[in-house]
Parts: sequence; structure tokens; C-alpha cells
Amino acid sequence: MINSTEFTKRLQKVIDFYNESASGFAEKIGVQRSSISHILSGRNKPSLDFVMKILHTYPEVELYWLLNGKGNFPNNPNTPELPGLKTPEPTKPINQEIVEKQQTVKPDSVSVSGSESDSEIEKIVIFYKNGTFKSYNP
Repeated sequence: MINSTEFTKRLQKVIDFYNESASGFAEKIGVQRSSISHILSGRNKPSLDFVMKILHTYPEVELYWLLNGKGNFPNNPNTPELPGLKTPEPTKPINQEIVEKQQTVKPDSVSVSGSESDSEIEKIVIFYKNGTFKSYNP
């Protein structure tokens, strides 16, 4: 569970680090000024959405440091790992896989590079950056 008093101190440290006023900080992360005021005064606890907006706007802020005080601020890429946490293995970007399986469309024929000529398309899925997708069955 988050210690609200300690979280408030860390939030104030972030605001001070970026030389922001509470209202300027609220505007940058996309929340109402009263949200910052209520959290800093201890009246309200931060929501997950609030925390995620901070992390999205200020990538130098580490999640574990902000929530629990463990880790460093500002985030240092040479920071040792926290006990019990592993750095995820790098994975092949999805875009890379798509490029490797890129389709070439010609009038009246469809061919997929690297596959047999009698292959048929079962489904086409388009992924959007906002996390939504559309699926088409020919």
C-alpha cells in the first residue's frame, strides 16, 4: 500500500526538480489543478491514472521510486536492478516481424513473400497506435 505522506514528498520532489508550479505540473500531465492540490495536501490519494500520467509525461520518474521510494530519481540507466525484478529481455519489434512478412499486392493476384503461390489469405488485421484494431476476412 502507498504511504500517502511519503508519496506526497516524492511528488513534490518531482515538481521541484522540473521547476514547475503545482498548476503548471497539473497542466503538463493533463489533470485538474485541484487534483494536485488535494494530493499534496493529503486529502486524496493518487489514482493509477494519475500515476501513469506522471510516468508518461516524465520518463525520468521511476514507478517504484514514485510509489515506494525504492530506486532513483531522476532515472539513471546505470541504476542497479531492484532485488527480485528482472530486466525484460529485448524482443523483436512487431513492426520488424511485419516487415519480414510483408505482403505484395498486385492487380488480380495476391502473393505473400516467402510462401507458396497457392496460399490463400485467411484474415487481415490492422493494428492502430491507440491499441485498437480492425479485422477483415476476404
